[in-house]
Amino acid sequence: MTTEPHNWIKSSYSGNGGSCVEWAPAHASADGIVPVRDSKAPRGPVLNIPADAFTTFVAGVKAGELGTV
Repeated sequence: MTTEPHNWIKSSYSGNGGSCVEWAPAHASADGIVPVRDSKAPRGPVLNIPADAFTTFVAGVKAGELGTV
C-alpha cells in the first residue's frame, strides 16, 4: 500500500452512484507507476499499475473494447 500523499483525481468515467475510481497522474509521471484506489475507501489499498499497462487499459475503455455494465 502506498503511504505517500498523492493528488488524487476522480475518473471522468465514474458515475454519481458512488462507484468511483481515483488515480494520481503526477505520481505516474514521476515514477512510471499509476496509483489507483477506490474513492469510497481512501485509506484502503492502492493498486500500483505500470504506466504502459494503464495507458493500454484506458485506451481500451475509450474504444469500448471492455463492454459496459
